[in-house]
Amino acid sequence: MYILHSSPDSASLVVRMVLTELGLPYQIRQVDRAAGALDSADYRALHPLGKIPVLETPDGVMFETAAILLYLSDKHHALAPAPDHPDRARFLTWLFFTSTNIHPVLLQLFYPDRSAGEACSAQTLTHARAQMQNLLTALDSMLARENPTWFSTGPSLMGYYIGMLMHWLAGNPPDHPGYFPTSDFPALHTRLAALETRPAAQTIAADEGLGRLPFTQPYA
Repeated sequence: MYILHSSPDSASLVVRMVLTELGLPYQIRQVDRAAGALDSADYRALHPLGKIPVLETPDGVMFETAAILLYLSDKHHALAPAPDHPDRARFLTWLFFTSTNIHPVLLQLFYPDRSAGEACSAQTLTHARAQMQNLLTALDSMLARENPTWFSTGPSLMGYYIGMLMHWLAGNPPDHPGYFPTSDFPALHTRLAALETRPAAQTIAADEGLGRLPFTQPYA
């Protein structure tokens, strides 16, 4: 049994969708962020930085979204190329491209003051927007050019991870610097439009109030 420390519409979203897609039993431990639970001694014992998600597994406590997803995929032999598969290297390249580039730049768009302080928030937003445009264009171009099986219109670890990130980006108001609709990235949009109809995506989206099309038309 897995135990997922979670809060609605946070980075635990992708872990919930992957656990559900894999048909794995798990329990949710809701984290009361408003009450300061992330800073409690008990939670900091699970995650030293007080962030979400945390997943308690039979092999120990895990944090870091990409690490959790990779663990689940390898442990249950699904949603990504196996360690000895020829596509593994390419998959890992783009998984870590996502976790070390797209995900952190997204956080700059939502929390610019955390990167360089309140006085530099405007400059941070301008820089982060340009970065995000380049990153998503690079990903979309790769998908159009290579059409990898590990990120197709079927269920995949990469699809769910990118789907969560695009859920937040596409869900911003159009005048927000962090607004990036999936329609601007055709190859990506095609894959996410198929993935968001999966029972796992629909179940968790309904439970967390994310709308009928959580990746391409968030909150609609």
